Amino acid sequence: MSVRTSLNPFRVLSHSPNFRLFFAGQTTSLIGTWMQQVAQGWLALQLSNDAFLVGVVAAAGTLPILLLSLPGGIVADQFRRLRVVTIAQSLLLVEATLLWWFTWSGHMTIGWLIAISLLGGMISAFEIPARQSLFIEMVGKDHVMDAIALNSSGFNFARIVGPSFAAIVIARAGIAWCFGINALSYLAVLISLALIRLPHLPGARAGRPLHALTEAFTFVRTHRLTAVLMQVVAVYSLLSIPVLTLLPVLARDVLGLGAGGYGVLMTCVGIGAMIGALSIAAAGPRLQRHRALVVTSVAFPVLIVAAAFSRAELVTGVLLFAVGACMVVNSAVINALLQSASPDALRGRVISIYVAVYIGTNPIGSFVSGWIARHWGAPMAIGGMAALMGVYAVWALRRYPELRHGA
Repeated sequence: MSVRTSLNPFRVLSHSPNFRLFFAGQTTSLIGTWMQQVAQGWLALQLSNDAFLVGVVAAAGTLPILLLSLPGGIVADQFRRLRVVTIAQSLLLVEATLLWWFTWSGHMTIGWLIAISLLGGMISAFEIPARQSLFIEMVGKDHVMDAIALNSSGFNFARIVGPSFAAIVIARAGIAWCFGINALSYLAVLISLALIRLPHLPGARAGRPLHALTEAFTFVRTHRLTAVLMQVVAVYSLLSIPVLTLLPVLARDVLGLGAGGYGVLMTCVGIGAMIGALSIAAAGPRLQRHRALVVTSVAFPVLIVAAAFSRAELVTGVLLFAVGACMVVNSAVINALLQSASPDALRGRVISIYVAVYIGTNPIGSFVSGWIARHWGAPMAIGGMAALMGVYAVWALRRYPELRHGA
């Protein structure tokens, strides 16, 4: 059996030494990132005891991405993407260190937590477009779907391990040390980035910033499949984020769980997402992308609604496992379709628009779901918004045949 037709989900690692380095360092660092995310949500709940403010903290980490990822895409197209990622990862190490120090020293307040989350979001707005568009430079277009899927599996492996470690660290050493471990974990990705060797290609001069953005928006607007996919990303990102943002509230106030139980629920999401990602990587060219897009687009909201109104920890965990699988397959397929459709000179900017839509709409969803949860409870916020997502899915799949069959 040839390498290309192998069911081995890790086959892309044999094609690219650079991607091997990146994957190892990034996955290690992401374990710390997930420890920080769990600790940050739990700390916000401890400091405020308010579901709305838990949503505000989550929104603070993503709002700058909505505002700054488009300039981030210009930077990704005009400078060496590897260098941009390295600088941004170094600054994220500083952000994690600030979280550790403020919490460890007893100076952390909900205001400081929001401010530092904003800082992290600002850095990520430049890091994410550069990192996403770096995949093709490392593996080439033929293997980009495999690389995206395998990277997603590493992300979700970290989602499994990170919350579990976080629960142990919070119980034995305190929340501050989740942030401290995350700061140390950035050393792994910085070392791997320093070892990567790519051809020294000059950045594509996209011209004046306004012209550069106009060029990218024109492509997104006029390329039919790209335009439709961006619409799907916007709606799904807006309406699905409450299941993660309000999971601490659902765990504590509905299921009666502590930090450990919350970590277990996060782990269930991660296991499902990792298995979904590895399935994509294993399928490779066999994957019928549009069929996978249709199935997950419908199943995703249905599963979230069921998880929101479950009152049994085991049932909720199983449903969140399935939510994680649908979430990662849906987003990986869309990401790969967008990257494959984008011209090389525009890829950084197109991906920055994708990032602005995918992550940048999260704060809106977080604010809205936090407000709904404050007045009607977390299940209504999570389930109600997911129900709207399901209605949209049915409409969009009927309205846009390219989602079912391609352009």
